[in-house]
Amino acid sequence: MAHLWVRAEERGDEARVGLTPQGAATLLADGFEVTVEDSPRRAIPTQLYRDAGARIAPAGSWRQAPNEAIIFGLKELPLDGAPLRHRHIMFGHAYKGQPDGQKLLAQFKAGSGTLYDLEYLVDGAGRRVAAFGYWAGYAGAAVALRCWAAQRHGGIAGPVGSYPSAEEMRRDLAETLGDLDLPNALVIGALGRVGSGACDLCEAMGVSVTRWDMAETAHGGPFSEVLEHEIFFNCILATPGVPVFVPADTPTRPRRLRVIGDIACDPSSDFSPIKVYDRTTTWQAPALRVHDDPPLDVTAIDNLPTMLPREASEDYAAQLLPTLRTLDKMDSGVWPRARQTFEAAIAKL
Repeated sequence: MAHLWVRAEERGDEARVGLTPQGAATLLADGFEVTVEDSPRRAIPTQLYRDAGARIAPAGSWRQAPNEAIIFGLKELPLDGAPLRHRHIMFGHAYKGQPDGQKLLAQFKAGSGTLYDLEYLVDGAGRRVAAFGYWAGYAGAAVALRCWAAQRHGGIAGPVGSYPSAEEMRRDLAETLGDLDLPNALVIGALGRVGSGACDLCEAMGVSVTRWDMAETAHGGPFSEVLEHEIFFNCILATPGVPVFVPADTPTRPRRLRVIGDIACDPSSDFSPIKVYDRTTTWQAPALRVHDDPPLDVTAIDNLPTMLPREASEDYAAQLLPTLRTLDKMDSGVWPRARQTFEAAIAKL
């Protein structure tokens, strides 16, 4: 049977995990071997995995794991040039021409390892088997509202952090918004997981939301409605054929638009529909000001769900567990499709 090795996340602000203790117990009962690295940052305590029967290993020890172990993490690994010899399950962000993605693929090629990218674990209809999208949208909407409130007070948004629950996030955001007259918002991609999360947070806070999806964007633009809303949320993945929602000249055009929440967050992709910025933002500096008068801020944090790490982890892990239970059959189902995508990308290096 397969050996799943859950690594400690090596990104400093990442507290999520893709397998819960209950999931580990299920895999163990199925006959799998499960190793979980210790991590003080992880939203779910290591002791719960130990109690479930998983073997506990030191953080970072996956590098010495047996060749047959399947290494499972979420966010990226250090781009240190070290050859990657294992099979890895993670978000690689490597198939849309991203410069860092090319470096990651080179590490896999050097070590003859394989990347099973979580974004490309899809069913026969091409739909992802698991996604963090809802919580990305929920947290991303909260950050964008913070950026808007900071503008209204004559400043720019300061650092953000994680919360033990969505209720705590809403309570804190309500204090930030205070008695300000709330903005209106346009969400493109409102029918998807990401857009649903953004809409739900906005409505919970009393923000008026215009919901758009494929039908409203089918004509390909331009989209003057984006400029007529104070906040715009992009919840559409950057893929070939996606129209441009925010052209490069947007900052200097007449507009009510003050904040762009690019929750899909793929600024280095040639297919990004937001053309006014070129880099992600961070927890320490969540807003990037791209124009001063009138102000226009972009917020584009690439690990938004970890602002609600416990809820996001439990939701995602429940979606992914049925697929992990097929790790002993990696020549069928979602796995060969993901491997073929990886092999095609390696061939282009």
